[in-house]
Amino acid sequence: MTVDERFPRDFQDASEDEPLGTRSEIITGPVSDWATDFSHMEPEWAADPYPIQDDLRQRCPIAHTDRFGGAWLPTRYDDVSAIAYDTEKFSSRSIIMSNYRPPRDIAPIGGSPPISSDPPFHHDARKLLLPAFTKTAVGRQEPATRAFCHALIDAFDGQDVVDAARDYAQHIPMRVIADMLGFPPEDGPQFRRFVENTLEGVNLPPEERMERMRALFGYLLAQVHDHLDDPREDLTSYLIDAELYGHKLQPEHVVGSMALLLIAGIDTTWSAIGASLWHLARTPSDRERLVAEPGLLPTAMEEFLRAYAPVTMARLVKDDMTWHGVDMRADDWILLSFPAANRDGAQFDRADEVVIDREVNRHAAFGLGIHRCVGSHLARMELRVALEVWLERIGEFSLADPAAVTWSTGQIRGPRELPLRVR
Repeated sequence: MTVDERFPRDFQDASEDEPLGTRSEIITGPVSDWATDFSHMEPEWAADPYPIQDDLRQRCPIAHTDRFGGAWLPTRYDDVSAIAYDTEKFSSRSIIMSNYRPPRDIAPIGGSPPISSDPPFHHDARKLLLPAFTKTAVGRQEPATRAFCHALIDAFDGQDVVDAARDYAQHIPMRVIADMLGFPPEDGPQFRRFVENTLEGVNLPPEERMERMRALFGYLLAQVHDHLDDPREDLTSYLIDAELYGHKLQPEHVVGSMALLLIAGIDTTWSAIGASLWHLARTPSDRERLVAEPGLLPTAMEEFLRAYAPVTMARLVKDDMTWHGVDMRADDWILLSFPAANRDGAQFDRADEVVIDREVNRHAAFGLGIHRCVGSHLARMELRVALEVWLERIGEFSLADPAAVTWSTGQIRGPRELPLRVR
């Protein structure tokens, strides 16, 4: 098989071929009652979802909405965990909730393996990625990550106010993932557009959404061909050469996994770094303690991940059923809010407080079940190094304008504008 037979330059990836169904309703708009009409795309959810989640947990632990073609939102830790572990009743074939449901025959592989894969394929697809994300492999990335964080702060060049989300947090995972995949580091602005289109564009008209997705997969396919012309030791070349069940990976698998690593690898860590800096900027006592006790940072970092967990994942109900007292239909969405699970008082003492020396902290920020984040070691390294360098270089900082802070909408939540006074 020739290169162009295996990777035709205009092949249609699985996400482009999916029938999108009809667009019968608008996803966004004012919410009448969060228990019966929730929407995680609303500005009040982006700004502060925790009071909404706390209210639902008390009066309606599994909320419902007719938006998105029908969806459920569990808010208790035990319910979120039970669904995450139950691969018999719930499918992962699509993990971004919208009005677009991929056909059932896309399972068990899905459009972005292994996160979109169901068992038994999931186990083998995930196993392929594990060597790149061990603690040892991640440790090799740390010196370059630390040097890059210092370079970003050097570029502040005496400014009194800097945007820590735009000028610091977002660039760190962009550079790390670009290096791991062997992508040009100057393509960072494109990565941001790809992230926003994928995760925040769920209410776009189908034609526009698909055009934007084609841009992402077109970029990734161009990177594949660049690596075929110039092989090197990075994740892209690894995926191109990898074998599963005695055969090279299908092109949709290669490009889908690249999309997963690019999108998930950037937005989640960008959000976690930004949220941690936001907390420290508005909580001087915690900031001062971490400056005085840098050895406490790994413990504090886990608490930031618990309290400001950025990731919510979706599942699809496989068959009509009654689950924990609610009647679910086949292909109903389930929105697994790991942030809500992490604020459940039945699971965590003082769940609504940020306790930076919390000793017992089995949080769900990296997910639960078979899809627990394969890149958790990498994310932790990036978050730790980003905070270490910032606190070393900028020990005193505060919110320049609390009202100017903005948060992303959708299933990944983190600061997108974070003006901090640093002088």
